[in-house]
Amino acid sequence: MANNQAPQGNHDPAGSTQMFRAFVDEAPQGRQAAAPSGGGPRIGLILGVVVAVAVIAAVAWLALA
Repeated sequence: MANNQAPQGNHDPAGSTQMFRAFVDEAPQGRQAAAPSGGGPRIGLILGVVVAVAVIAAVAWLALA
């Protein structure tokens, strides 16, 4: 059995410290892999905003007409 626990005074029974360190060590690699390439998500966001503005304008026009 591997001894990967903290010293006696700082025992972490759940092992959350080791899991947190593993997460922090892996986070930069995950962020680089998840980085968007090109403008794909931005185009969707812009189109969503344009559609939302058009819907609000149409509702306002119908309400005021």
